[in-house]
Amino acid sequence: MSVLHKFGHLFQDAAPEFAFELTEEGIAYSRPASGVPPAFQPLDEGTLVVSPLSDNVHKPEILAERVRAITGPATGRRRRCAVVILPDFCSRVAVLGFDSFPANPDEQKSLVRFRMKKSVPFDIESAVVGHYPLAARTGQKGVNVIVVAASRDIVARYEAPFRAVGLHPGFVTTAALASLELLRGAGISVVARLTGRLLTVSVVNAGELKLVRCVELAAPSHDEILGVLFPTMAYIEDEMAVKASRLVLCGFGDGSDDSSWHVELDVPVEHLQSRFGVPDRHNAGLLGYVQSLAPAGVKVA
Repeated sequence: MSVLHKFGHLFQDAAPEFAFELTEEGIAYSRPASGVPPAFQPLDEGTLVVSPLSDNVHKPEILAERVRAITGPATGRRRRCAVVILPDFCSRVAVLGFDSFPANPDEQKSLVRFRMKKSVPFDIESAVVGHYPLAARTGQKGVNVIVVAASRDIVARYEAPFRAVGLHPGFVTTAALASLELLRGAGISVVARLTGRLLTVSVVNAGELKLVRCVELAAPSHDEILGVLFPTMAYIEDEMAVKASRLVLCGFGDGSDDSSWHVELDVPVEHLQSRFGVPDRHNAGLLGYVQSLAPAGVKVA
């Protein structure tokens, strides 16, 4: 079972009618059981301004109008469920190590919040927090726990237009976690996704998440991106005593710069792939979620 669906017991309560991924540029969406290919609805500039600290929805009326255009108005039928995939920069994802981890869920929540308190730029006590302990590997001491945290107010503002059209956001996750469903292969992968001014870098070792970092770039230039990737590669060599196996890119264009990344970082370069289309800066999380349904036998586009 994938990390994404391991988090399902925290967030998901029914099969979704719609799945959405939000970025500053627009809304990628799909009806997973319909066979209709994923699509994209652009947003006016400034509708969403992604931040972990303040309200992201600057033009709620435009966001609401785009959601209605996709879904139609509320019909008064039974509650319809939806997946909402949020931009990485509005949340914090961490992999925390513990010598031991309590079995009691309330004690787990308290411990996780305590550890996250000094590492997030918002009030952790009023935040939405999800966590999942990873199974220990052979010879591993302690327990690693994936933690996702976001301001409750920010999440509520993202959910509001979907609730207004009769959709219940029964599964809320981040683009980084959802897009990792597309990653295959052994070894240590560094996944870099560029979404406008935001760069998300994830480190995955044999399918297990080790690190997620999302940074705001002054300008998405080659040198500025290298300034993030170089210390990531150094972290892998220092902490894991091995070099990264590959750099996996998403949102970086046509691949014309691949040889430069390969030479400067001394690592093979690939591009993220999906069975349902080439992932881009708008929809990698959405395509990851849709692909994650296929093993369960759900009909997908």
